[in-house]
Amino acid sequence: MPDSMTIVRHVVVFGRVQGVGYRAFVAEEAERRGLAGWVRNRRDGTVEAVLSGPAERVADLIAACRRGPPAARVERIAESDGAHLLSDLEAAFAILPTV
Repeated sequence: MPDSMTIVRHVVVFGRVQGVGYRAFVAEEAERRGLAGWVRNRRDGTVEAVLSGPAERVADLIAACRRGPPAARVERIAESDGAHLLSDLEAAFAILPTV
């Protein structure tokens, strides 16, 4: 895919991903890549994120999410289209409250 093609991906990260700085890790990595979207904890122990930007950069961030920060243990990531979860007004990256 060309780098200029904008995509929106929804990811749910399973494993030891809460209480280990995972949301901050995703937010920092997204901002470093110039991506828009959000990340939040879910009550079921997963972390959920919506990532929007050039396809190559989004794929690169998803690869980083598979590693996570040092204290995390990522078991798996569920990935799907996320266009319906991102408002046109969201131009930056945010950490949202737990749902």
